[in-house]
Amino acid sequence: MEEYSKRVVVITGGSKGIGRAIALKFAEEKADIVIFHYDPDDSNAEQTLQMLKDRGVNAKSFKVDVSNKEAVDSAFEKVFSEFKKVDVLINNAGITKDTLLVRMNEKDWDMVLDVNLKGVYNCTHAVLRSMMKQRRGWIVNISSVVGQVGNVGQANYAASKAGIMGFTKSVAKEVAMRGIMVNAVAPGFIDTEMTAKIPEKVREEFLKQIPMGRLGSPEEVAEVVYWLCSKSASYVTGQVIHVNGGMYM
Repeated sequence: MEEYSKRVVVITGGSKGIGRAIALKFAEEKADIVIFHYDPDDSNAEQTLQMLKDRGVNAKSFKVDVSNKEAVDSAFEKVFSEFKKVDVLINNAGITKDTLLVRMNEKDWDMVLDVNLKGVYNCTHAVLRSMMKQRRGWIVNISSVVGQVGNVGQANYAASKAGIMGFTKSVAKEVAMRGIMVNAVAPGFIDTEMTAKIPEKVREEFLKQIPMGRLGSPEEVAEVVYWLCSKSASYVTGQVIHVNGGMYM
């Protein structure tokens, strides 16, 4: 673990799964941690907050619809009011609405793009000016292997995650001279609540596509995310790092 002045870290979709694992990883440096979530209730967020507080971390949670610009701006106003800055932004919030394109309705297309891609814009836009002023910042956007290779029944999800890759590279070029690193991590099939819903037969087929023969863990993704926000990655920006057990090379 490397020494920093106290960092303020905001993680969207931070109440469970990969987001929770990332929060717990940043807890090792005793950063101030803010999680955004949009769960039906606060139980997962409260559990994550307790885990962070048990580790001696100052942590807060906000229920935020990241697809709503006003809601995002309002939440970040509260963050800046209390913590004065944001050093690290992890854009992790994401949803799926899977079906073949021929059956996909406009509402499900729009919802996935609004949360997964517009949400990344909304949150990044909310912190970027402040990061540019302090000439320091780290942004990691969680994409997906599906954004690289596509997947049957996930045209909306794949489009949103591919969009994140292009967004990441463009913003990285815009702010590199201001000391801000912008990267993406593209997980493969990770053992989370989302993948737990996949039928067993489909799951077995996915495993056949993974040379390592297993799903990844949220902690394995969190390690890469944290590395990108460390001094060890001080010359890394605009990259998409794949964490997929060899599924895509």
